[in-house]
Amino acid sequence: MNSGINKRGVLLIAALSPFLAAFMGSSINIALPSIGREFQMNAVFLGWVATAYILASATCLLPFGRLADIYGRKRVLTYGIFIFTIASLLLAFAPSATVLIALRALQGIGGAMIFTTGIAILTSVFPMGERGKALGINAAATYLGLSLGPVLGGLLTQHFGWRSIFLVVVPLGATIIALIFTKLKGEWAEARGERFDLTGSVIYGLALTGIIYGFSLLPAKLGMWLIIIGASGIFAFVQREAKVGSPLLDINLFRKNRGFAFSNLAVLLNYSAAYAVSFLLSLYLQYIKGLSPQSAGLTLVAMPAVQAGFSPVAGRLSDRIEPRILASVGMGLIAIGLSLFIFLGENTSLGFIIASLILIGFGFGFFASPNTNAIMSSVDQRFYGVASATLATMRQVGMSFSMGIAMLLFAIYIGRVEIIPQYYPLFLSSTKIAFIIFTALCSGGIFASLVRGKTQ
Repeated sequence: MNSGINKRGVLLIAALSPFLAAFMGSSINIALPSIGREFQMNAVFLGWVATAYILASATCLLPFGRLADIYGRKRVLTYGIFIFTIASLLLAFAPSATVLIALRALQGIGGAMIFTTGIAILTSVFPMGERGKALGINAAATYLGLSLGPVLGGLLTQHFGWRSIFLVVVPLGATIIALIFTKLKGEWAEARGERFDLTGSVIYGLALTGIIYGFSLLPAKLGMWLIIIGASGIFAFVQREAKVGSPLLDINLFRKNRGFAFSNLAVLLNYSAAYAVSFLLSLYLQYIKGLSPQSAGLTLVAMPAVQAGFSPVAGRLSDRIEPRILASVGMGLIAIGLSLFIFLGENTSLGFIIASLILIGFGFGFFASPNTNAIMSSVDQRFYGVASATLATMRQVGMSFSMGIAMLLFAIYIGRVEIIPQYYPLFLSSTKIAFIIFTALCSGGIFASLVRGKTQ
């Protein structure tokens, strides 16, 4: 840790950065029906507005985590905020659906640089005993962004159009860059001088892209072949990383560190199960219930608002109570909340929906910061960037799988058509099946969380 570090300044920057990315993600979910109408996008293509960002982010997280360990986490974070902000500005003027999706991918690259460095810097600055509290505040800022996204996103979309969502984040991005130059002194690069595995990065990126993109093309045969090729690429990547001198990912972190391995598996299953909830409910509330974007946003805010309020408490608890217990309880609450949405129908009350979202929100609050504390506390300092990147990669891949499940079910039940009233019954059927799958995945996450062993 650098001497003379302004811990409050570090915490402020590490909180605002994920807030920026989280706000963008949740606000765009509310704007999707408006974007779909303007560009006449079918249900599957519309899903790519969210998936393009997640895919680009997922493939870049691990390489940028390693680059941050070698060349400096502050440097990578600064570039990430800059790219994210410029992409947001350009997105406000996107002339077509194709350009919109391409710019969302660019935004995802910037997001990868943000998420792979913030937690690593916090872990470098805050020692054990203070770390859980700092990570809890970081998680709360993320969930606050998720909370305000639907509300402000719905308000902006309804009164100023969906493009205004991208414009409002530009001043915040500029503010964070200014704070980095004035408040964030020093640099963190414990792996300085080590080599960067470019070949491994290319293999990893192409393999992960093949899996995630292939998943989105199912049930077509091309999708299955891409998944097989991608899985083969991941196998080749693992074999390579076990042999090279300066690997992109030290495979021993998984082979010899049970806590690290199962904590990351829990993250993967958690986000695979829960990420598409806001996406599906945003469409449900606006199409089936006929709510305005603003009203739908106010309904969806229940889940992240609880997450934001409870995450700092859970973070502090994880400094004193075994994170495995807290995280497992959280996964259990999420599984129960997801199972309630299996009964979603045309006449489901908003009260039932909000109560279910609150339950999931408490589950996420119990799970996120204790699980992050467990992961970051299980590795040496020189792996902080890679550990943070691995955690973020599991989260982003889980998000991709969650969206992929939703889009696959749309493709099977509805087809590649715009969602109009005649397809509403099919939309409801696909949504119910999605929540059955999500509940099963989350139940598996409870097991992964429990068997990781003790952290403290």
